[in-house]
Amino acid sequence: MCASHRSFFLALVALLAISLAVSIWLGFMAVTPWQIMQAIAARLGLATETPTIATVVILDVRLPRILAAALVGGGLALAGGVFQALLLNPLADPYTLGISSGAAFGASLAIALSLIGLSFPGAIPLCAFLGALATLAVVFSLAGHDRAFSSNTLILSGIIIAAILSAGIGFIQYLADREVAAIVFWLMGSLVGRSWADVGVLALLSLPASLIIFYHARDLNVMALGNATADSLGVDTVRTRKLLLISASLMTAASVAVAGIIGFVGLLVPHLLRSVLGPDNRLLLPASFLTGAILLLAADTLTRAVLPHELPIGILTALIGGPFFCLIFKRQQMRNSR
Repeated sequence: MCASHRSFFLALVALLAISLAVSIWLGFMAVTPWQIMQAIAARLGLATETPTIATVVILDVRLPRILAAALVGGGLALAGGVFQALLLNPLADPYTLGISSGAAFGASLAIALSLIGLSFPGAIPLCAFLGALATLAVVFSLAGHDRAFSSNTLILSGIIIAAILSAGIGFIQYLADREVAAIVFWLMGSLVGRSWADVGVLALLSLPASLIIFYHARDLNVMALGNATADSLGVDTVRTRKLLLISASLMTAASVAVAGIIGFVGLLVPHLLRSVLGPDNRLLLPASFLTGAILLLAADTLTRAVLPHELPIGILTALIGGPFFCLIFKRQQMRNSR
């Protein structure tokens, strides 16, 4: 890693730390930096303190939501980088294989079943996660005849399954009647009310998947040269592609189950960083994780503590990311036409 890249990563780490600190500080209830340090020290067992309203707000309301935002943003951006590298498509995102449609179908089904009393604590995120995993299994089964899991086969399989599930979601909304608003709100994406259990689920699934992806970053670089070249250089392309697809999909499924559908983070972040760092996945993937965490954390802080009314974070990321991506896309078209 050259000096400029090292400086870039140090800047990202510093920016993430600052974003975390500012996010804890900002909110409806004013807290001081001293109260924040006291609360965190007490939770870590480094100090003793009588619980106060400020302590509860910091440790049980803001901190879980903030950490969930960072893990969801980082996970979606990292998964987007993996899908773009594997599918050789700079416009691929974590939802390319229909993961979001599967999660949305599971969550919609859980909300609809709650109407007839078939519900239990954590039903919506659990059903969303299981729906995402079931979708991944069906996509793999549909693409299974192509043993190499080529890009075209995976993308077409994902489109087919997503279309079927979208129809299923529409049918559930039609039947749900009174609960349509709850389904629509979940589909918009939100981090309201995230708990330490949600953070635990994200950490349990996302961090091991991230380590697997980082470990195979060099293999991703080699696979970009083609399957024949990669195999001749000792990379098992079929096994590696399947392992990375499963890891990125698990990370996406966990993020969607906890936060709903949040668009543009997984598409925009790796796409932008590729123009800064180049195509080397050993640099691009860790940078995507850090940048995605910063971006979603900033968006969540904006909607939670700055705007007069809290918007679903999926709407905010789409409102910001959509026009921004259009601008980048237009500039690239003009550059390529010269």
